[in-house]
Amino acid sequence: MTTARFLLVTLLCAGLAWQYGLDAIDTRLRTVLPVKYVRTEGVFQYLSKDEVKTTLEPLVKTGFFDADVQAIHAAVSTLPWVESVTVKRVWPDAIDIKVHERKPFVRWGEKSLISDQGVVFTPKSIEPFEDLLVLTGPDQQHGKVLEIMKGVRTVLADQSLELVEFNINNRWAWKLKLANGLEILLGRNEQLKKLQRFLKTLTVLQQEQIDAMEVVDLRYPNGYAVSWKAGTPEFDWKAIASGIPQSTTTSTQKGNTE
Repeated sequence: MTTARFLLVTLLCAGLAWQYGLDAIDTRLRTVLPVKYVRTEGVFQYLSKDEVKTTLEPLVKTGFFDADVQAIHAAVSTLPWVESVTVKRVWPDAIDIKVHERKPFVRWGEKSLISDQGVVFTPKSIEPFEDLLVLTGPDQQHGKVLEIMKGVRTVLADQSLELVEFNINNRWAWKLKLANGLEILLGRNEQLKKLQRFLKTLTVLQQEQIDAMEVVDLRYPNGYAVSWKAGTPEFDWKAIASGIPQSTTTSTQKGNTE
């Protein structure tokens, strides 16, 4: 019995010593294997590598094994220009980070952008993107507004017209602005039908008449009203109207709208 107890105690001590040795080795490895290199990979047009570096710095001042890969991933993902990110350890002393940058598609309101993946994000400045088409719409409805805009832009492009602003208010009334400065009011009902009807009438107008339009109000059931730019001369509307379908009329007088 005494011998058996002695052997058991000896084995327990050996086990404890072995575990202690592993812990000591692990501690030494964590101490002697710091993260020496943080490699960032990606094609950056708008995202600054210095911005990524500043975000990562407090998270990589640690040992190779202690580096929190999930925390690094979360921190980089919060940067406005980051579309996606992958993080991995590379033995013995490096962290590799691969970043895909967002690509701006259109502006959203005064301060934000929408990426080509339909994500709204807010960079430090949108001044470099003043030439992008501007969308505004109800909160949390950017996806729906974006899809409607794409259809409207296609319809206009078929007539060689360029859309630069597209607005849907909280009552879901549409307003467009074209590159030539023309504003188009479409209201809340049958907007595409009214827009297509208006575009058909442009085929019988001369370019100088189209260029003289300042605001076109399409919120009428069977026609539209036009506000002209200052200094626009009088046109012979009887001659022009003879080429327009009778179901559609133009007027400079305001009437009942939606």
